[in-house]
Amino acid sequence: MINTSKINSLRCITCGTTYEPYELDYTCPECGARRGTLEVIYNYDKVREEFLDFVESSDEPDIRKYEPLLPVEDIGLLPPLRIGGTPLYPYHDMTDEIDELWIKDDGGNPTASYKDRATAFAVAEARRQGLKTMTCASTGNAASSLAGLAASAGVETVIFVPKAAPGAKIAQLLVYGANVFAVDGSYDQAYDLATEVAGEYGWYNRSAAMNPYLVEGKKSGALEMAHQLAWDVPDRVFVSVGDGSIISGICKGFKELEKIGVTDKKPEVIGVQAEGADTIANAFDRYEGEEVTIEDQEAYTMADSISVGKPRDIVKAVKYVYENGGRYMRVSDEEIKEAQVELARNRGVFAEPAAATACAGFRQALANGELNKDDRIGVFITGNGLKDIDAVKESVPEPEVVNPELSEVKEIVEEKGLN
Repeated sequence: MINTSKINSLRCITCGTTYEPYELDYTCPECGARRGTLEVIYNYDKVREEFLDFVESSDEPDIRKYEPLLPVEDIGLLPPLRIGGTPLYPYHDMTDEIDELWIKDDGGNPTASYKDRATAFAVAEARRQGLKTMTCASTGNAASSLAGLAASAGVETVIFVPKAAPGAKIAQLLVYGANVFAVDGSYDQAYDLATEVAGEYGWYNRSAAMNPYLVEGKKSGALEMAHQLAWDVPDRVFVSVGDGSIISGICKGFKELEKIGVTDKKPEVIGVQAEGADTIANAFDRYEGEEVTIEDQEAYTMADSISVGKPRDIVKAVKYVYENGGRYMRVSDEEIKEAQVELARNRGVFAEPAAATACAGFRQALANGELNKDDRIGVFITGNGLKDIDAVKESVPEPEVVNPELSEVKEIVEEKGLN
């Protein structure tokens, strides 16, 4: 899959050891699975020569438009679905305190989440290797992404999710034909089990962080946002954070656009974590530019997609945000619920709780006076609210139950002042 004319190497994020593009599937053998995640290093001189002309002349409606800066040699190996190309909504009137606010809504991807951007490249690599079965562990979105995109490409899937994963997400897996194991334990236990099983049977593993091409797919959201803004990137962007791969990809995308001269700056990337699942924020607070210290914890938040106590891409997520000049913040479950309802009622964007976390971070920063009025703000919404209906039920009233009588309806209409 790797086009060696544009990819120079894979490099360990911790020790800096470089490997040939085809040499490893997953992580640095010296540093291990957590610390040894790999980053894809491109021939940036070559990319600089090709990128803009390719993008501006491409008729592709999705991530394929950015091929020169993505790890794909044969575009036909990608799943035959439209991935990316999601809308960027101007919501400048959402508040008088900010002149420019952009909402990037990835709920319209094939399986309704941002994870499709990453899964596309894992599926392509499995197909390049001729592998017939893929696996992953997930709280739900990565799993449904793999199940759906693999189904479109004729690849078998074996999925491990916590038994407590939302029913809507498990149903999505089953309808795509995945072989689903509901693990009586946490996401982190499901992750470790999936890794063990993948090694036993030789299945290609799409689990978060393990595969270096996932971050490459996730950076495509940054490439798209920049392109949609005519390469005039925002001053700050807010991103929900669980395992750390999405924020790592967004940081890398904006950095590479600046590196090849397409943009003249990169936004400050602000990672938003739930208060009860803030392992990466805690590691970032301790980080001083050298080794990332990892202290895992139990995770408790209603935002299931970011309820991660043992984040797998923690080293990249800390180092990339530090290098970017960004930061991390924490929000409560109550703030997440409020942001979810506000997005839906004021803007018609139905975000799942994990996705609404980014908006909750923006609202908190605004309330605390941490933003300037002339700031140009971007917010990434990473999943559709239909992914987790049970969570939103706590934030909305029950419907009015009436008999099929006009008089009963009129009574309620007048009581509510709807007339």
